[in-house]
Amino acid sequence: MNYYSLNHKSPKVSFKSAVVNGLAPDRGLYFPESITPISSDFIKNIANYSNEEIAYEAIKQFVGDEIPTDILKNIIDETLSFDFPIVNVEENIGALELFHGPTMAFKDVGARFMARCLAYFNKNNDDKVTVLVATSGDTGGAVASGFLGVKGVEVVILYPSGKVSDIQEKQLTTLGQNIKALEVDGVFDDCQEMVKTAFLDTEISKTLTSANSINIARWLPQMFYFFFAYKQLHKKHKDIVFSVPSGNFGNICAGIMAQKLGLPVKHFVASTNINDTVPNFLATEKYDPKPSKATISNAMDVGNPSNFIRIQELFGNNTAELKQAFASYSFTDEATKVAMKEIYKTSGYVADPHGAVGYLGLKKYNLADTDFGVFLETAHPVKFLDIVEETLPVSVEIPEQIKSVIDKVKVATKVSNYTELKEFLNS
Repeated sequence: MNYYSLNHKSPKVSFKSAVVNGLAPDRGLYFPESITPISSDFIKNIANYSNEEIAYEAIKQFVGDEIPTDILKNIIDETLSFDFPIVNVEENIGALELFHGPTMAFKDVGARFMARCLAYFNKNNDDKVTVLVATSGDTGGAVASGFLGVKGVEVVILYPSGKVSDIQEKQLTTLGQNIKALEVDGVFDDCQEMVKTAFLDTEISKTLTSANSINIARWLPQMFYFFFAYKQLHKKHKDIVFSVPSGNFGNICAGIMAQKLGLPVKHFVASTNINDTVPNFLATEKYDPKPSKATISNAMDVGNPSNFIRIQELFGNNTAELKQAFASYSFTDEATKVAMKEIYKTSGYVADPHGAVGYLGLKKYNLADTDFGVFLETAHPVKFLDIVEETLPVSVEIPEQIKSVIDKVKVATKVSNYTELKEFLNS
């Protein structure tokens, strides 16, 4: 399998090169040159397969022969060492819980998969690779955990000062070893732009790659849990609608990839907070990114979502075709808190702000009688403890994964601009 740049000004590369480089030389995102649907018999009989077997079937064509089958299967086994349950909150709505991994966020899947792929590619290489990543919240912690102690890999995480939760900050600033955190005076979009600029800077002496969802090894494994959801639901419900809390749009893009592989999905809803670049695009057909605004669902505070270009590619850059399978709605913090209260009142379920935005997307989509709506609960409520406990009459128990970092001392270097990042990388 080869990958091409969506800017179409760079040569095609292998899976390994796309993973190691992260971004194409022309600053474009990599995209697979072909997508071959999975056997319809496999989809029909999906209940007969383990999660690990399903994941292997979904990812194998994109890896090709660059990782031996036994090693790839072992990578998948280690990646999927936790559960992905659907919890019903209404008769026709369920929450797909993606927070049972080590950092209690959906990004654990992609981060663990990518870390293990990079470790394999780097096993006989004495030169270090620097994983440079921007985070609006949960990516940083997941990448820090996934890459902790990986041979030959140094991780540098940029996060916007004061715009991640206390627990998120602890998860990415307290691990030490090969993990370094940079606290940026700015918003997530500033962090992301600095990362992209660094990739193209020939004066940086280190080999750089990214662990944001721009990297195919972080993005593609997110297909897995859409298959896992279908496995749990397909015998009970005919038409499944996924509502995905969306910031950089990598997660929902992976869901659409799963659909292109043959997964029966009626519709996708990209649910956003007031950072509404994509909802506005669908309304006006003009893509007009704006600086991001801070919200209580901070992992979605993205004004220029990188992966939307991949979604457009999946639909042949045909907006009319895109709208047939994809909708996007924007919601305020006030509406998010009301939804958290409504979910709790109806079912006793405690949703974090991102899950609540996903729930709102299903409500606005207006499910048909034959539909079952799934909103992705992308992070454990403890990650947003203050918001959850001030909104709901609950006291959230601190899980063991969080207890292990909550009392550790933050270690971060402050940077204000790209020049300071470059000096850090070259030091």
